[in-house]
Amino acid sequence: MKVFYSTRFVLPLPAGHRFPMGKYARLRDRLAAELPAVVLAQAEPAGDDALALAHTPGYIHAVASGTLDARAQREIGFPWSEAMVERSRRSVGATVQAARAALTEGVAANIAGGTHHASAERGGGFCVFNDVAVAARVLQREHLRRQPGARRPRVAVIDLDVHQGNGTAEIFARDDSVFTLSLHGEKNFPFRKAAGDLDVGLPDGTGDDAYLAALELALDELAHRFDAQHVFYLAGADPHEGDRLGRLKLTYDGLIARDRRVFDWAWRRRLPLALCMAGGYGHDIETTVQAQVNTFGVALEYWRRWQNPAR
Repeated sequence: MKVFYSTRFVLPLPAGHRFPMGKYARLRDRLAAELPAVVLAQAEPAGDDALALAHTPGYIHAVASGTLDARAQREIGFPWSEAMVERSRRSVGATVQAARAALTEGVAANIAGGTHHASAERGGGFCVFNDVAVAARVLQREHLRRQPGARRPRVAVIDLDVHQGNGTAEIFARDDSVFTLSLHGEKNFPFRKAAGDLDVGLPDGTGDDAYLAALELALDELAHRFDAQHVFYLAGADPHEGDRLGRLKLTYDGLIARDRRVFDWAWRRRLPLALCMAGGYGHDIETTVQAQVNTFGVALEYWRRWQNPAR
């Protein structure tokens, strides 16, 4: 299974910064050691032409040139640096590459990504560019180049990060070729939600059973309302009970069951799925990494089904 990373490009964050940058390298190392069927590859950076499919030229230029003002940098949560720009481009590129690989292999992944708080003209919540929005538009553009005059492929975004995907919802608000589903903590960040196609807000303390029941209903509604051809899955580790920002109470078993439901939903419809890891802020970074390793174990199971569909 192809998995793309950009962990060579680490942001020089100030001491004590709350973003756990080290989780990406740790996840990459564990995948290499524990899941030999994973083929790891360095992500290529997304260029301005791809970024412009989801972001305004002015915002792209401000990020690239380092002219973001202090308020914009505070909203993102990272100080500007050339490393920030390079890593953000490669995080988008990793999701683009995973989406392309999923077209032929069924499942592929980005060990980062899921930067769903970035909208067309601004970043926020540790998100600079919106990787899923760019990748969805790249897939659509490439399909139309291969088949001029065809309809744009229909893309479903299943966002199970504990925080609502407000930036993704804003970007696709008037685009009926993309359906955004977000299952999130109702009282968690962002405190002003954007209206997606299907938003399911959950109360603090929601555990496995209630979460999985809500997810089943949401996936049923998605299938009823939208005939998807591609899926992007944001498998946030932050609904876990050990997450310091999540406020939900899913166990490891609950997260694995969540992942199985999403992968099975896509598999039964033979929908290629690109996986992004999105958020995870465990009190212990190993808690987050373990949740992510578990997700990759489920992803590999379904990738194998794609390689041997008769089994």
